[in-house]
Amino acid sequence: MSFEDKTLTCADCGATFVHSAEDQEFFQSKGYTNEPKRCPECRQSRKTERFGASRQMFPATCAQCGKATEVPFQPRGDKPVYCSDCFRQMRPAR
Repeated sequence: MSFEDKTLTCADCGATFVHSAEDQEFFQSKGYTNEPKRCPECRQSRKTERFGASRQMFPATCAQCGKATEVPFQPRGDKPVYCSDCFRQMRPAR
């Protein structure tokens, strides 16, 4: 199945956001059948509300693409750190 980027509207804030082909493929691999209703920012805000205080995030640079990112652990320097996109591509399919 071929996926194409889709522009969706957030149910909470009304902003438009892109549901990328990669995200669609990931959703399908997890068995999700519905498209996301919220933009990434509103999704994160909702998670924070549900699970209490947000966890501390630490700045890092992706070892694969060089993009600045944040991770939920203190990078020690002895292992590579990846942004979520590169990490998702490197993880073996389940």
